[in-house]
Formats: sequence, C-alpha cells, structure tokens
Amino acid sequence: MAELSGRALGDFLRSRRERLTPEAVGLPPRPRRRTLGLRREEVAELAGIGIDWYVRLEQGRAVTPSAATIDALAGALRLDETEHAHLRTLARRPALPAFTRERVPDGTARLVHSLDRPAYLTGRRWDVLAVNAAAAELFTGLDRLPPGDRNVLVYLLLTPAARELFGDGWAAQARHATAQFRAAFDLWAPDPAFTGLAARLRRGCPEFGRWWARHDVTRGGAGGKVLRGRTFDYATFQANEDPGLRLTVYTPR
Repeated sequence: MAELSGRALGDFLRSRRERLTPEAVGLPPRPRRRTLGLRREEVAELAGIGIDWYVRLEQGRAVTPSAATIDALAGALRLDETEHAHLRTLARRPALPAFTRERVPDGTARLVHSLDRPAYLTGRRWDVLAVNAAAAELFTGLDRLPPGDRNVLVYLLLTPAARELFGDGWAAQARHATAQFRAAFDLWAPDPAFTGLAARLRRGCPEFGRWWARHDVTRGGAGGKVLRGRTFDYATFQANEDPGLRLTVYTPR
C-alpha cells in the first residue's frame, strides 16, 4: 500500500511540475528544453531539497516527506490551497479497506424523501444512494438508471439527458466534477471500484479523458448551477452516522 500511495503522490507532483514554465516561477529561460514544464532539478532547487530525494518522491518510491518538505514543494509548484491540502493528504495517505457501497440509515432516507426541494444522497464514489421525487423530476432519468449505474458521474458524463439539462454549461460542470472526483480517486486507487469507474468514464466520454490527464483537483460543497435556463443554489452536508454520506439539496433562486 505504501508503494501505491507513493505512486499517487508522484503522479500528482509530476502533473503540477509539467504545467509550469521557468518564466512562471522566476527562473531564466534555458535553451534546448525537451522536458514538458519544469525539470525535476528545477523543482528541487526551488523547494530547497535534494534532487535525489525529489526524484524518489516522483517515482513513487517509499519515502515519507516531512510537513516542511510538503509545504516547500507546494510553494515551488505554485499550488493553490486545495492542491496544497491534497498534496498533504497524499503524503499521509492512510491504508483504506476495500470499498463497499454505503448503506443508508432509514432515518436519513426518510429525511431525503420528505424534502420538498430537489435532494439526493451520495457516497464516497459518488453513487446516488437515495433521491427524492423533486430531484428525480429535475434530473431527468436519474432514478430510471439501473441501480448499479446510479452515480453522479455516470449520469453527468454518459447520459444525453445530462447534456440537455446543463446545456451550454455542461462542459464547465463536467470538468469541475471530474476534478472533484480526482481528489477522491487518488485516495482510493487502486481499488477496482474506483479504477473501474474511471476506465468506464474514459471509454464513454472523450472529454473526461482529456480532463483526467490534467490531474486537476478541486473541492465541492456549495455554489450555483443553471439547469434548463433556471438558476439553483445547492449545498452539501455530511451525515453524522457516516461522514462518507453526503446530502445535496437544491434551491431555486
């Protein structure tokens, strides 16, 4: 598991390194560059760490960087707050058990169905575990998917109904969801429940493959969405019984 954790950390470091140029971090341009983005030795120099140590990190070898090293790398790679937090999490990634689909407590399910505004409950893999009547009406076809396909990403990226629902805003919403899922995926891979879902999305959605390769990460929580020309505010809440359960509620403006 330590090797697999290191691989996720190394992949993320490399993706952030490759998006930068020497000019972006205050280094003079250098001729005959074959490396995409910064060189490894440039990142090590900017972070004030040894090149051999950095190479070991990016190769996913079993090393445990200190908090100071992680902070130095975040500064060198110009990470934003969310990326910095993700890097810290990957550096201290705990061993996780095999993924199992969450069970919804009866009281939580009754709460979802009692709401008069669109609401649904999701798990760690973004499976839709409960959806009320208002959400089923808003997200056309979501409740008619086979139980194993009731997943936010499957619905958003693989169904024509979702593209029609979001209209011109589909690409921005889908890309944002991909970056949110990437943050969770890095913690759970190589669990087949997550790798299998990612492979299915790559096969079925060409745009997902391009976004996935960028290794962008972001957070969710609250915001606004335009659905069929109507603006909704949404907020997400964690369940006390199981922090992996998230209740998302939509309110029309």
